[in-house]
Amino acid sequence: MNHVDTGAMSGDTAREASAPQQILPITNDGQIVRLRQYVRERAVEQGLSLVDQTKLVTAASELARNTLMHGGGGEAQCDVLERNGRRGVRLVFVDRGPGIADISRALTDGFTSGNGLGLGLGGARRLCDEFDIRSTPGEGTTVTITKWKPW
Repeated sequence: MNHVDTGAMSGDTAREASAPQQILPITNDGQIVRLRQYVRERAVEQGLSLVDQTKLVTAASELARNTLMHGGGGEAQCDVLERNGRRGVRLVFVDRGPGIADISRALTDGFTSGNGLGLGLGGARRLCDEFDIRSTPGEGTTVTITKWKPW
């Protein structure tokens, strides 16, 4: 399994705030639109600024599109978080596609396995506060992102 963790997730304990987790299917473009709307609503509820809302929704859109196009579809789980009095939104994207053989290369700007610009994974990583990707060739990919409301 390939793994890259560029956040402060390990060792931290987070508990869900008032809204329960939601699992959203990603099997067509319409569901990506619904996911974007849902993520924006959760970001607003958590008090993220308009800029941070836009960053999170953009990252979610890129990762959902990757889930659909490269992973053959999958799902996204959305959780609202509270950690040490700080609020945020975490998204977990899961597919059972071909996986990513070289995650470091896939995170490099300009790398694409399709017809895109090659900014999706790396761009999503830069837009979020925490980013974790795990992939096993032939089994699929899981990407976890978190955006926190600043102190």
